[in-house]
Amino acid sequence: MRWVLYPVGALFALIILGLATLTAMALFAWPNLPALDTLTDYRPRVPLRVYTADGHLLGEFGEERRDVVRIAEVPSVLKHAILAAEDERFYEHPGIDLLGLVRAALANLSSGGRSQGASTITMQVARNFFLTREKTYNRKLYEILLALKIEQNLSKDQILELYINQIYLGQRAYGFAVAARAYYGKHLDELTLPEAAMLAGLPKAPSAFNPVVNPARAAVRQQYVLRRMLETGLIDPSQYEHALSFATPKQGQRDNTAGRRQQDLFVAGGEHVAEMARQIAVEQFGEQAYELGIRIVTTVTRKDQEAAYAALRKGVLDYDRRHGYRGPEAFVDLAVSETGAERFDELLGDTADHGDLLAALVLKASPKEVVVYRRGRELRIDGKGLRFAAPMLADKAPQSRRIRRGAIVRLRDTGKGDWELAQLPEVQAALVSLDPHSGAVRALVGSFDFDRNKFNHVTQALRQPGSSFKPFIFSAALERELGPGDVLADEPLYYPAGVTGSQDWEPKNYDGKYAGPMTLREALTRSKNMVSIRLLERITPEYARDYITRFGFDAARHPPYLTMALGAGATTPWEMATGYAVFANGGYRIEPYVVKEIYDGEGRLIARIDPPVAGRSAPRVIDARNAWLMDSMMRDTVQHGTATRARSLKRSDLAGKTGTTNDYVDAWFCGYHPELVAVAWVGHSQPRNLGRGETGGAAALPIWINYMGSALEGVPEVQRPRPDGLILVDNGLHNGQDYHYAEYAPPEPAPAPSWLEQLFADDKPRQVIHAPMEAPEEAIPAFPAPRPLPRPAQAPAPVEERAPVPIRR
Repeated sequence: MRWVLYPVGALFALIILGLATLTAMALFAWPNLPALDTLTDYRPRVPLRVYTADGHLLGEFGEERRDVVRIAEVPSVLKHAILAAEDERFYEHPGIDLLGLVRAALANLSSGGRSQGASTITMQVARNFFLTREKTYNRKLYEILLALKIEQNLSKDQILELYINQIYLGQRAYGFAVAARAYYGKHLDELTLPEAAMLAGLPKAPSAFNPVVNPARAAVRQQYVLRRMLETGLIDPSQYEHALSFATPKQGQRDNTAGRRQQDLFVAGGEHVAEMARQIAVEQFGEQAYELGIRIVTTVTRKDQEAAYAALRKGVLDYDRRHGYRGPEAFVDLAVSETGAERFDELLGDTADHGDLLAALVLKASPKEVVVYRRGRELRIDGKGLRFAAPMLADKAPQSRRIRRGAIVRLRDTGKGDWELAQLPEVQAALVSLDPHSGAVRALVGSFDFDRNKFNHVTQALRQPGSSFKPFIFSAALERELGPGDVLADEPLYYPAGVTGSQDWEPKNYDGKYAGPMTLREALTRSKNMVSIRLLERITPEYARDYITRFGFDAARHPPYLTMALGAGATTPWEMATGYAVFANGGYRIEPYVVKEIYDGEGRLIARIDPPVAGRSAPRVIDARNAWLMDSMMRDTVQHGTATRARSLKRSDLAGKTGTTNDYVDAWFCGYHPELVAVAWVGHSQPRNLGRGETGGAAALPIWINYMGSALEGVPEVQRPRPDGLILVDNGLHNGQDYHYAEYAPPEPAPAPSWLEQLFADDKPRQVIHAPMEAPEEAIPAFPAPRPLPRPAQAPAPVEERAPVPIRR
């Protein structure tokens, strides 16, 4: 038997030697282990987050998306799922699980490799904070020693809290709080059992078990976690069976659900507001802004922002439909014999969805039916769903634009259980609204789709405002002794090259028609160009250019030519909203702002905006009478003029002005309620024709109406009191009387002479007949003639139409 004892003794000696060696290594390594300050004073890299004024997330910026939660805030269903998946004896072992090590070793021996690990949650915390993921025995030793040290210094709940906040779970999500939002659009306390099981299965391999990228493998891992919860007694069989019935669907049974949930985390259309806030944060805090956990609260509200986004998208899509289907956006090589979801997904490749405009691959096409592949399933479109794209389904459609097998097209859910063919619009739009009293921006959408065009057309696009600029010229005229009831001629104008100093200029009204003498009120209501030019000529372009700076406009971008009357300068929707706010608030200049408050990573308030407020701290820039008269004139524009579509809102307290530039390049509507100013613009990023008839009233006003209809829901009508210092003056036309500055009111016309006074009007001797006569009817006074226009002392500056200002990117 002695020969049998020799190998056993040798093996025992080797074990003793190995343990001694490990002990020596541990004793040597222990003093050199890193300090645990990183854990005891946990300061994770928390991204910059931007919120609405009512607490909804607009945007998030940083390499690591993370929300730090306390262990008390973690629901028990998630704790149980994590422990079942990663470390069921976590609350029992001292940092290393010897039973787990033995079980893993046996499993590895039976499989012939290292298929299982035995890392406890504490060991994973040690690795995530201090070590790499390389698989070496030396690193494993340090991991074990660190785990033991961590257990000596932190409680079990503190360790689990670190793990829950630090672990990477895919989709740039660090920690379970962010993962819950990324995959399910929920807070932790809203998670169901199957959702908690899916998240708990991610730490093992976030990329392999990602339900967005690989829902089938995610479902397998989810079922494993549920089974482990059942085996460890954390759930009962009925809970297990119920959870399995709601497990993650396999590919082909879903339509990018997790991706949509990610989008649902953020307020729709808030990307440009978030980007503006990000720029402010980086300017203030540098690159550290992305990891300090700074929280920025903006002035926009979720209701207004989403209403603005929906209104803008509807307006752009309606415009796009008016101009027809252009054809598929791309073609791929797809043989008739090729089938299978995997191949179709490969062909769709990186063609991203844009909001509700979803990418799809055409499998079969005819004038009566189109079959497409869309993220794991086939869809059939027929009837009304083909109406928009019908010209490109016809036999005579050009081959380069015809819908056929292999075409990449767009789908849109009609909301009635059907799909329709659609397309990505080429045109752009912008909408901004603000509080006219404080300047707080209530909503801002800078383009149709931020992912396609990040250029902020609200703040960056310098465009010609067209007739929407006329109110500022008319406002200037009120300070030059004119009133809404004064009369100018709506008749053709012609300026020869000798006068303009450049070339002949013969401006026209939009409709090419002329109505003769009319009041300034009617001219603004009907947007008569000839009256506007005569008005500017009377007050002089130089005066007008100086005057418009009161509203915040840059004089350098509005040359003092007569074309200023037609809005030939350059401005942005942001500036137009600022200018119209002066009319809305009674004459005060406010400064628009989008950031309200800034908080640091600890939740302390570090900055708050204190804006000038109309009627209190904001400077008065125009007379209250001027603002009231302009408001009444622009209300007439809504009730009787070029913006009568806005009457569909059934309100009498709306005012505004349409704007259309030469060749239909830009379409505007700038308008307001006494409590809310909104400006809508439609055009191309690189200026070009929008199409005949695409005026401000046709293209931009519908966007404004749809937004204001939502924003003013439940807001009572407001009637502004008339300020002192205005008197009624007879305008001499059929319009009757109109208000005028009292100090500038024209004198009352002298009464017409009687017939007897007319008889002796000259000095010639006359014979008086004393026979009885019938007195003639009293003469009706003639209408007062329009005031003569002063002729300029010298030729005015050139007045040729300015080309649209190019966008500066």
